Amino acid sequence: MREVEITSIHRMTPRVKQFELVADETFEYEPGQHTQLHFERDGDGEGDQNDGEESEDEEVVRPYTATGLPGTDSITLAIKRYDDGTASVYMHERDPGDIIEIEELDGNLYLRDLDTDVAFVSTGTGITPMMSMVKQYLRDGNGRATFLYGEKSQEDVMYRETLDQLEAEHDDLRVVYSLSDEDWSGRTGHVQEHVEDVVPDPEGTDFYCCGVPGMVVETEERLTDIGVPEEQIHSEGWEEDEVSEE
Repeated sequence: MREVEITSIHRMTPRVKQFELVADETFEYEPGQHTQLHFERDGDGEGDQNDGEESEDEEVVRPYTATGLPGTDSITLAIKRYDDGTASVYMHERDPGDIIEIEELDGNLYLRDLDTDVAFVSTGTGITPMMSMVKQYLRDGNGRATFLYGEKSQEDVMYRETLDQLEAEHDDLRVVYSLSDEDWSGRTGHVQEHVEDVVPDPEGTDFYCCGVPGMVVETEERLTDIGVPEEQIHSEGWEEDEVSEE
């Protein structure tokens, strides 16, 4: 466990804030890995259900993924606020200068092969591990990268300016957005529906998936159906309540 200071907060979308966290030591991790936020919630605090009896404080633990590359004393976390959430509400109430506690970064979502074509498939804040991995791949990889990102509407899209700039700077990167709740000039519907259309060689591509559990499961099934070997499909194994109750 380490203490970190929130040094800046940037609103990315109406419901998402990005937090820069600075520590006394360098962060070392594989791009795509996550940390765990720890804090104590007052058992009698606002939003808690109780019958008037005294309640003990409860430790809350939630996973969040660094969006940048390792090797510095800071990481950034993009966190979406859920009105009935716990950790997301706690973080959205923080201010620059606040100290919070996080674990060392770890996890199963990281690039396996820098010499193979890759495709990143994400929805919502599932984009966060993909941002660090695509940066690493564009720096060190030796193939083509396809970045598929699904959201409800244009105002919900995170990191659009960054992704558009990366695509403009790298001929071997294609970025595809799909919106499920808005008619626009781009693709619509669920992002996983577009895999076959935009990934040049699915059977020769490593896939990395992160987002709501339904999307991850459907993407894995779709990839298997079109012949992508199981060992080329990678996702973080969040439990459903960890994804929905932020």
